[in-house]
Amino acid sequence: MTGRCFGDGDPLYERYHDEEWGRPVHGEHALFERLALEGFQSGLAWITILRKRPAFREAFAGFDPEVVAEFGDDDVARLMADAGIVRNRAKIEATIANARALRDLHAQGRTLDEVLWSHAPDRSDHVRPATWVDVPAVTPESRALARELKTLRFRFVGPTTAYAAMQACGLVDDHLATCPSVRGS
Repeated sequence: MTGRCFGDGDPLYERYHDEEWGRPVHGEHALFERLALEGFQSGLAWITILRKRPAFREAFAGFDPEVVAEFGDDDVARLMADAGIVRNRAKIEATIANARALRDLHAQGRTLDEVLWSHAPDRSDHVRPATWVDVPAVTPESRALARELKTLRFRFVGPTTAYAAMQACGLVDDHLATCPSVRGS
């Protein structure tokens, strides 16, 4: 398949485009991972995060939120020394804080799955974008999701990151109209 809306030429990027991006994701571990990786991606190219994803999974205990919630100062130091991941203290500390926020959310009898998917827009009248200019960076739904996540004490989840997570988790499918994924090629 060629002519993807992104990813052509890099097998890792192509696989992500073809098999993950815009496809529905459910489950606490998977959603926690996507949210964490979107936070780490902020200000960087997504391919950088994809290439480091195996190291991120190893460094963050497979993104098991119960394990990550127990990370302390020694773990932050370990992560800051890990050249396999993005070594940004604010992003590392936000990921740990988000695991703790997720643990608190579970204690309230709620799930990240419920929170994220409650913000999925009604796309029944959605017109598939023709170009990347037609794809928003922020939507009313991503603003509302970011606001709710912040009230739940999640960090590094502004409206742009929230929208990127919505795309990554399939709450929205922004594959361009010309993309072979859409045309079924």
